[in-house]
Order: sequence, then structure tokens, then C-alpha cells
Amino acid sequence: MMRLWLPRGPCVAAVILILMVLSPPVALVRDPRPRFLEQVKYECHFDNGTQRVRFVERFIYNREEFVRFDSDVGEFRAVSELGRGIAENFNSRKELLEDRRAQVDTVCRHNYGVGESFTVQRRVEPQVTVYPTKTQPLEHHNLLACSVSGFYPSHIEIRWFRNGQEEKDGVVSTGLIRNGDWTFQTLVMLEMVPRSGEVYTCQVEHPSLTSPVTVEWKAQSTSAQNKMLSGVGGFVLGLLFLSVGLFIYFRNQKGQSGLQPTGNPPPSSLRYRSAFPTVGLGCGGHQAETRDLTGSGQGRLL
Repeated sequence: MMRLWLPRGPCVAAVILILMVLSPPVALVRDPRPRFLEQVKYECHFDNGTQRVRFVERFIYNREEFVRFDSDVGEFRAVSELGRGIAENFNSRKELLEDRRAQVDTVCRHNYGVGESFTVQRRVEPQVTVYPTKTQPLEHHNLLACSVSGFYPSHIEIRWFRNGQEEKDGVVSTGLIRNGDWTFQTLVMLEMVPRSGEVYTCQVEHPSLTSPVTVEWKAQSTSAQNKMLSGVGGFVLGLLFLSVGLFIYFRNQKGQSGLQPTGNPPPSSLRYRSAFPTVGLGCGGHQAETRDLTGSGQGRLL
């Protein structure tokens, strides 16, 4: 038996480090076994509802399509050399061909009827916001953004207008962006040099809307904006003081109406006994509650 003796101390750490460097990186070696991926994709293509339907079945091997069935063709076709023999085999099986040809109705048209109400007919109105991308004074180059979000289906038309005239130059868009919840969003920006008094309008047309939505942005100088903000602030402050005053007024009115009138109490003949005993008055029993009768109501007179 051979024993390896190592001195303790810093030398041990150095030897271990050398062994780790010289040892083969077993943990970093990838699994050498090959990986294969085979996929089958089924597609239903609809034109004008179910007026024209096309069924497609695709066979894919390692991301390369090799055999395809197209209902417009009516048989399997090889897409690559790999699928030539497979396509011939599939086409020789009469029952398989009849089944694939029938899937235009048994699969596509059937599924269209099942999901039409929450897919084809689904409508979600867009939310539209207009804002400048940069805080710039008037007569300086800027980008005016029209943010349209949360709409479905994806088809949408967005146009820019300046003082009622459509702007086509200087319009850039991010394109459609999927939100992942069956809604879309997009951002359409207009390059412009705003001048005082100009009105920019973003107009949105969508299948969920009965009429186009328009959102305006008015070019204002800094002084005009400050005046508007001061006016809004004064209005809010006045509304706050008015609310406090009304609250105090009605509270005082309520307190005065709760005062008991002075004078002799009503005669005992106009009092009746409540059916609900008053709790917590002591003396080990129930004390009857009395209320005033002010009309010809029915009651047990004492």
C-alpha cells in the first residue's frame, strides 16, 4: 500500500490548487450524446370567416420541414429530400389521405365555431395618451408621442394632425407590441417644432370603436402653462375651503336639531311601551322603553 504524505500548512493548499488545475474539467464537459427534435404542426387558415378554409400539416425534423400536407393540394408533398419516401408512403394510405382532407371541416371549421365568440368577435378598446417626449420650450425640435395600449384585435390605424391637416412626414412607429394578455400596444411619434397656439391631434381608429378617438395636445408657452396651473391650483384650493365650510355648517345644524325642546312632557296617554327591553340599566330586571306617539298610530296605551 502506498501512502501520500503532504505537509500541513500553505503547501497543502498549493498542492490542492495544482491538482485542480491539472485535472480534466469533467463537470464542464457537455453530454456528448446527440439530441434530435421532431415536430408536427397543424394550421388552420381562414379567409372571410369560414367561407374559405385551408388546413396545413407540417412535419419538422431538427427545425427543418421535410413533409407537408396542404388541403389546397390534397396530398402530402416532400419539402426536402428527407421527406420524399415518407410522402410517398403517406399518399399510399387511402384512409390517411381521406382523414386529412376531411380535417378542413372536422377540425378547422369546428374549432372556428367553438372559439369564435372569444377570439374573432373579441373587442377591447384602446387607451390613448398624447405627450411630448422631452420638456422643451416652444419653437424647438421635439417628439410628440401618441401611446395606444390595451387594444384587441391588432388591426389599428393611427394618424397625426396639425391644426386639422394630416401630417405624414416625420411620423415614426414602434410597430405592434404584444402584451401577453391578448392585447397589443404601440407608440406613434411625430417630429415637430411646436409654435404657440398650434393644436396637434392623434386620431385612432379601431374595430372596437364606433367612431374614431381623438386626443389633442396644444402648444403653449411656459408663462401660459404657469397661469393655467395657478388657476387650477386656486380652483382646487377654493373647492377644499368650500367643502370644509359646508361640513362645519351641516355639523352645527345637526347639533342644533338634536336639542330637546323645553316645556312640559307629553301626557302619559301618548306614550307606548317598546317590545324591545333596554339592556344595561341595572336592578336585575327589564325596564320598558317609552317613545312618543305624534299621530294616530296603533299602540298599547298605558
